[in-house]
Amino acid sequence: MEELKNIIRDVHDFPKKGIVYKDITTLLSDGKSFHRMIDLIAHRYIGQKIDKIVGVEARGFILGSALAYKLGVGITLVRKPGKLPYKTIKKTYDLEYGTDTLEMHEDAFLPGEQVLIADDLLATGGTVSAVVELVEELGAEVVECAFLAELDFLNGRDRLPEGKVFSLLNF
Repeated sequence: MEELKNIIRDVHDFPKKGIVYKDITTLLSDGKSFHRMIDLIAHRYIGQKIDKIVGVEARGFILGSALAYKLGVGITLVRKPGKLPYKTIKKTYDLEYGTDTLEMHEDAFLPGEQVLIADDLLATGGTVSAVVELVEELGAEVVECAFLAELDFLNGRDRLPEGKVFSLLNF
């Protein structure tokens, strides 16, 4: 795992002063590392009942699509308002500096479907907590929330369903 961690670039003072941003584009652009990352995460779910993957805008689309392909299931996209073409449900949630809103198609799941939520990074947990609420509002069940990386010091997993968080890498 250390070799994957070492590929991720730290960008200081982005998006604002004092933040050290974990730039995963360096890992995504290395074909061998990207392939290994997807294989390692997907291996955890092989043999489990998963009906769909949820990809969270925007880097979660990359991780989620690759996992959906590997596991042979479909993907549902969660997007910013106004980006999806059909009727949606929405959830507004708090950020450190304001609020944000996410939308998902109202027919994204059938009741009882088993869903894996995929995103690149777990920080404070606010975004994925909102996604969990959207999934559950449609009657689907969250199998787990899977992340490439987690910033442990921000305690984001405390905002997510207990025992349903997996992170390949921890910082």
